[in-house]
Amino acid sequence: MQVRAKKSLGQHFLTDLSIAERIAATLDDFRQQPTLEVGPGMGVLTEFLLEKGHDLTVVELDQESVRYLQLNFPQLAGRIVAEDFLKLDLHKVYGDRPFSIIGNYPYNISSQIFFKVLDYKDQVTCCSGMLQREVAQRIAAGPGSKTYGILSVLLQAWYDIEYLFTVDEHVFNPPPKVKSGVIRLVRNGVTDLGCDERLMKTVVKTSFGQRRKTLRNSLRGLLPKDSPVLERDVFRQRPEQLSVSEFIDLTNLIADNKAPLSPP
Repeated sequence: MQVRAKKSLGQHFLTDLSIAERIAATLDDFRQQPTLEVGPGMGVLTEFLLEKGHDLTVVELDQESVRYLQLNFPQLAGRIVAEDFLKLDLHKVYGDRPFSIIGNYPYNISSQIFFKVLDYKDQVTCCSGMLQREVAQRIAAGPGSKTYGILSVLLQAWYDIEYLFTVDEHVFNPPPKVKSGVIRLVRNGVTDLGCDERLMKTVVKTSFGQRRKTLRNSLRGLLPKDSPVLERDVFRQRPEQLSVSEFIDLTNLIADNKAPLSPP
């Protein structure tokens, strides 16, 4: 039995076993905790994770892939979650336990997958895998880079991130039109950013939503009209110039000077 790759699901099946083994090895230091694989397809990565002794559960939306996994990986009985990862309540899978996430992620939802990792940052101690190279580079990019953006700041606030290696198009069936990149995120020691997390998300998303503008222009809506705070040096910069810690300071500055709530 073979699984037909479906464009609507962003499926490109990895055919190079050596690359699959390298990706599986990114979680070697985390075998003591459960592992969740996203989008296993025909199990090329699954096989190595099982060989390495991972306590593995897989999430697969494609019913054809689910049938393939049931037929070829009987050891996964009761551990195949036939649902959409983006809609899945991971507390139903792991409760409050820590776990790792890995996958050859569908290109069309890879950014959304990492935003979901942020939602479970207090449990996801390591997240690794392969995705479109451009997105992988964006996640790992530092301040000053043209690819540094929303995901870079929000993920780097909570994770130490490594871009590990690039994967060429010809090792997939069907071949994608872009190269892929493998990254690893390991939870850092931060437990409190020292600012309002929800406001920081708003500040970061608003800043990069108009990344060609200075912060003075993009963030003026978060402050009272003609606020003198807008004359500070930080507001003369563009968002890609600010580090994570500078975004935290900026968030606190806005929190201390934002317009008071209107009376009911």
